[in-house]
Amino acid sequence: MLRYGNSNTISEFVITCRFPVISILLLFLISSCKEDKEKQPPLVKKNLTLVSISIDGITNTNKVFAGVSLSPNIKIDFKEPIDPASISQNVVLTSSVSTSIPLITAIENGNSLVIRTSGELSPLTAYTITVSDIRSSTQGILPAPVVIKLGTSYSKADKFPVITDEELLTLVQRQTFKYFWDFGHPVSGLARERETSGDLVTSGGSGFTIMAIITGVHRQFITRAEALVRMQKIVGFLKNNAQRFHGAFPHWLNGTTGAVIPFSPKDNGADLVETAYLIQGLLIARQYFSADDAAESALRSDINTIWNDVEWNWFRRNNEDVLYWHWSPDFGWEMNHRIEGWNEALITYVLAASSRSPIPKAVYDKGWARNGQMRNGKIYFGHQLPLGPEMGGPLFFAHYSFLGINPKGLTDAYANYEAQNISHSLISYNYCKANPRGFVGYSELCWGLTASDDINGYRVHEPSGDTGVISPTAALSSMPYTPDESMAALKFFYYKLGDRIFKEYGFVDAFSLTEPWVASSFLAIDQGPQIIMIENHRSGLLWNLFMSCPEIKSGMRTLGFQSPNL
Repeated sequence: MLRYGNSNTISEFVITCRFPVISILLLFLISSCKEDKEKQPPLVKKNLTLVSISIDGITNTNKVFAGVSLSPNIKIDFKEPIDPASISQNVVLTSSVSTSIPLITAIENGNSLVIRTSGELSPLTAYTITVSDIRSSTQGILPAPVVIKLGTSYSKADKFPVITDEELLTLVQRQTFKYFWDFGHPVSGLARERETSGDLVTSGGSGFTIMAIITGVHRQFITRAEALVRMQKIVGFLKNNAQRFHGAFPHWLNGTTGAVIPFSPKDNGADLVETAYLIQGLLIARQYFSADDAAESALRSDINTIWNDVEWNWFRRNNEDVLYWHWSPDFGWEMNHRIEGWNEALITYVLAASSRSPIPKAVYDKGWARNGQMRNGKIYFGHQLPLGPEMGGPLFFAHYSFLGINPKGLTDAYANYEAQNISHSLISYNYCKANPRGFVGYSELCWGLTASDDINGYRVHEPSGDTGVISPTAALSSMPYTPDESMAALKFFYYKLGDRIFKEYGFVDAFSLTEPWVASSFLAIDQGPQIIMIENHRSGLLWNLFMSCPEIKSGMRTLGFQSPNL
């Protein structure tokens, strides 16, 4: 029989006997917990899923919004609830001029992030909203930043005090005049191609300079004596310094030396169309400076020398029944650009028929009119278009040749030219009013498509090639054809957008309310038609002077034109 000697011996026995049982129980519990843990699925952090983005109630799946109000209500909906603590510092609004703009954020219905600005945004400005690193309430993450592009609309408030329509027309003419007067080349007096051109001047734009100077005298921006001095500089440079080719001028030349500057690799010689724009202006000046004194008589004589030196008929290239646009001393006729209608070059044929080396009527009919193939006759937006491409093409077709040629009552075998230019302008107006491509801002107040600077360089804008860019010169230079529509556009450009687009030389070259984007540029070939065609609308000044040229009357009659002015 087993005996226990004392209580300690008994205690040791009890502990020794219990320990294996406790160990077994502990092992069982650990094993059970591990087994339960393995049976439970792991906690999954689901990504925060973007559902939709809307600004001012408009949803756009491509995350690009145009014409946004200056106090936008931005809403981003997610599938999962949002963790409020994750929003701070993770929602950022920036623009090209500001790295961060204060925002007010809130959460609606648990899963909608609402963003508001603390003040109004700048008008016609591009902004970027970036949302990153926010989490769901279960700590799910946003897989990639959400980047939203938005462009603001214009401010609806008037930017300048309201003045009478006549005062507004004069103001625009005066400001635009400064491009040609204040910014004229200091040596030659000719027009720089654009505000960054330095010594590079343009022959066609210089023809517009001459007409702008005469308008400036008429509107009392300068005196007749001041204009005569500038004209003597211009004409003297053209006669004695400017490089010419068979009497024709290049498109570009150096305003200090007169040497040709190539317009393109093979265009380093004569440009007959640009020459025509220049001669158009010179003949208007000849008619204007008609006094019998020695200075004005000498000016007229020099202009006649330049005019008579152009070998218009030679540009038929071996007596073909068409005129050619370019000739180069290095490349000859390689550019092979026939001057064919309908486009901006009618003035070239009118001058060629009126010159001392005249073209016969057959060259006009077969070359320019292409035996009638320049006719259109279709109806667009309720207006029949006599000539030209689909929906008329760019509006400069209705401007450049008609700075001097008066289209009122002018007809020939192919068209009524007043009807042509009115229809063309109204088609452009109604296209923008209808706005089939949905560009921001297009309306009966904001219209006009022509060649001008574009967001991606220089481009010909027309209904069949529309990029959302409006060129102020298009509507304003159509003032004689669409006086009401053009005046409405002028008021919109000046009063509503003027703080952005009306600058030191008048209206900037172009803008887009869709991007938004505003050009910083001014181009002679766009500024000129504005001041000139507004004047033709107001007084007919340039039309009357050009159509008073006896050789123009004779040449146009030879081509078959009829007009009260002939």
